[in-house]
Amino acid sequence: MLYRRFGKTDLRLSVFTFGAMRYLASKENAVHTVKEAVRLGINHLETARGYGESEKFLGAAFRAGVPRDKVYVTTKIPPTPDGETMRRQIEESLSRLGIDRIDIFDLHGINTREHLELSVRKNGCLDAIRRAMAEGLIGHLGFSTHGPLPLILDTIATGEFESVNLHYYYFNQRNAPAVELAHRLDMGVFIISPTDKGGQLFKPPARLVELCAPYTPIAVNHRFLLCDPRVHTLSLGAANAAEFAPHLAVADLGGPLSAEEAAIIARLDRQFREIPSACEQCYQCLPCPEAIHIPEVLRLRNLAVGFEMDDFARYRYNMFGNAGHWFPGTKANSCTECGDCLPRCPVGLDIPALLGQTHQMLHQGERKRLWG
Repeated sequence: MLYRRFGKTDLRLSVFTFGAMRYLASKENAVHTVKEAVRLGINHLETARGYGESEKFLGAAFRAGVPRDKVYVTTKIPPTPDGETMRRQIEESLSRLGIDRIDIFDLHGINTREHLELSVRKNGCLDAIRRAMAEGLIGHLGFSTHGPLPLILDTIATGEFESVNLHYYYFNQRNAPAVELAHRLDMGVFIISPTDKGGQLFKPPARLVELCAPYTPIAVNHRFLLCDPRVHTLSLGAANAAEFAPHLAVADLGGPLSAEEAAIIARLDRQFREIPSACEQCYQCLPCPEAIHIPEVLRLRNLAVGFEMDDFARYRYNMFGNAGHWFPGTKANSCTECGDCLPRCPVGLDIPALLGQTHQMLHQGERKRLWG
């Protein structure tokens, strides 16, 4: 297991973090999963107030013998309207975890301008967090986000945070400028769920397996991320102890891509260039009058058409309209063919036609986030 300095926190975190969101089948399963993570060398355990009984189960793992002094704990709480509420929720998380200090505290889900304002306004929740830090209840402050790139950049630029928890993968490189800005400011960079959100790579289609051979798609995505020294740790949301195994092959591989790995990435890049009417993800088509997240809809089309990643594309597409600010936008059948987007597309895509095609290809019914 490799370890990296987590930006200005100066903590040395394992390149894999155990994300404690899906281990909730039972307390016994949770405890066993945490113990296996630590046995494998993972020293960063990440949870959140909103993850069901996750904090409580992590506390049970400490009581069952997981050495508190060998691991760093992150928990996350959404921005609150006032400092009193934030203080109460911090104390509740500490109690559930059964610990006296949160090593890294993340404001959870700065996804909108309103969330950012709520987070940093005077006499608000940030003041309560700073007081908790002064008292030793919290070590370091970061934020997590599923928000748009300009918002992420503005949140990083406030200078209030030591780390950022965000989406960035081979198959979704939109947030690359945020990774670069965080690096320039010496912030820790924590990648959200690269195996699931990065393309459900735990169940890859045959075409993607072929393109990544002799590596697995999981390993290729991990190497794409971990060859980048600006990236510090990747979340593994294992549901049980057995789910760590597919990741271990690259747990101790650092440094630049090998010639073989670089050839695989080049092969994937060529495949993107062969997608008919591929969206190039410039985002110039936005805003859409019908609130369709056109680039994300067409990114999912890219993956389905170019890589046969139909299951992942359907899984994400059918969250539109059902996940609020965590995954904003309406489904593509909201398109009225107004044409506003057409002159803004630098490659001249027939966007309304592609939206209709994508809806027919991917719509299967409604799907909500795992956590509301």
